[in-house]
Amino acid sequence: MELQIGRVVKSHGVKGEVAVELLADESEEHIVPGAVLTGRQAGKERQLTVKAVRPHQKRLLVTFEEVPDRTAADSLRGMKFAAEPLERDDDSEGYYNHELIGLNVRHDGDEVGEVTGVMDTPNRKILEIDYRGKEVLVPFVMDFVPELDVEEGFLTITPPEGLLDV
Repeated sequence: MELQIGRVVKSHGVKGEVAVELLADESEEHIVPGAVLTGRQAGKERQLTVKAVRPHQKRLLVTFEEVPDRTAADSLRGMKFAAEPLERDDDSEGYYNHELIGLNVRHDGDEVGEVTGVMDTPNRKILEIDYRGKEVLVPFVMDFVPELDVEEGFLTITPPEGLLDV
């Protein structure tokens, strides 16, 4: 399974730098100097080597070895980068968003939907769940998500009264 890690939003400056929007939790761990990224744009695939990276306004400014100037950088607009998800240490805490999206959701013993997205907030993740055809938001905390099994592909929710009615 490939993970979408970034998208070129625009060129930046005149030296071939591009602004990359981060699309995954682990994007910054993939977009590092020396990494060779696979970029896709308009049905074409291209390998680009990261020369330098710096943060800028919730994005990364990236320079690639193969992109010498602004004209070349402009041609990358809209390019999406994909990578294999990073392997997790068995003793690590937490979950990557891509591990949660697609999990089946159980409530009171019944399968009631699936996780369709994850919002990252300063204090916790919020699960976006298609719950019997409507979207509900459930904080990703032990009180509301007491059971989670990525290997089996499900999680159990125990939301407080009224949360699923919103």
